[in-house]
Amino acid sequence: MSGGDFAGARLRGTVMPHAGSDWLLARADGSFQQDARITLQTDDGAVIAMSYRGVRHSSPEVAARLARGEQVEPTEYYLRTAPFFETSSPAYAWLNTIVAIGVGRRVPDGVVYDVFEVL
Repeated sequence: MSGGDFAGARLRGTVMPHAGSDWLLARADGSFQQDARITLQTDDGAVIAMSYRGVRHSSPEVAARLARGEQVEPTEYYLRTAPFFETSSPAYAWLNTIVAIGVGRRVPDGVVYDVFEVL
């Protein structure tokens, strides 16, 4: 993990650099399985542990374009995650009790996820 930031209606902050791990397993069927653990710090100082598993798959042609670092429209591949959160912060305790889904897209220098609470 090399850092980043996050922002939403109820929280914002930074992804703490070098405070997590991100494993990517290339499966025999050409898809990729993600297993990530990262540490978030909100703008008001709360620390949140975030873990997620996910899957990315596409046609072989799209996978090759992604591997070359090309910009590929997110509609051309599937990238979904299931994030979970843990925090001792009273202000963000609601995160401990939700189920969420992340919809991802690759960008030239990393990945962007839109994360939604499942209601």
